Amino acid sequence: MKDTQTKKLRLGRLSRRIIQHHLPLLAVLALSTFLFYRSLPQKDVIWKLSFVTAYSALLLLVATLLIGPWELLRGRRPGVSSDLRRDVGIWAGILGIIHTGVGLFVHLRGRPWLYFVYGKTERHHIFPLRHDLFGFSNDSGLIGTVILVLLLATSNDYSLRRFGRAKWKQLQRWNYLLFAAVALHSFGYQTIEKQRAPFVAVVIACVVITLLLQFYGFRVSRAGIARQRLSRV
Repeated sequence: MKDTQTKKLRLGRLSRRIIQHHLPLLAVLALSTFLFYRSLPQKDVIWKLSFVTAYSALLLLVATLLIGPWELLRGRRPGVSSDLRRDVGIWAGILGIIHTGVGLFVHLRGRPWLYFVYGKTERHHIFPLRHDLFGFSNDSGLIGTVILVLLLATSNDYSLRRFGRAKWKQLQRWNYLLFAAVALHSFGYQTIEKQRAPFVAVVIACVVITLLLQFYGFRVSRAGIARQRLSRV
């Protein structure tokens, strides 16, 4: 009886998440991606797909990091797991992985390994792994993708029950390292591609706003912990 009730509750919650989160996110992403894609003057389809998925994934990743501080600003204490934050993160992960797959064919068509190692024409480098800005940007992007896959794979109720709330939360905190890797990757490519000022401004704004609100959230959380300790004395 309990198993049946539990299944019904889980199905009901999943249905609500699909209706309230996933379908609206899918609709907004589809429309914004289409309009963004059509607005780019370049004719290269691969470059345009890489570009629009990169910025969409970045904005969604930033949203996952702003939901918690935003709840604190509203006077609410965010829980260990938030369906909205998790669902936004799922779409950030999907778009991030698509961006990685497409992006490996933008600059070096058919030779994705050259994003990470020097080619035959560059044998004057003793160390084969790329250690220029191009290599650094790709390495940070690869690190971010690995973390993204791990986070996406554990963004579900089964993983939450399997690891327990404390361990699961520690695992999800890798999102901060993911953000750092994505920021480095983004700034690197702003320089490599000599990106236009509005797009550079978007990346800078994402990083600055995230850092400010995360710092605010950190200060509020620390103050709350300090008050709890004092109340126990």
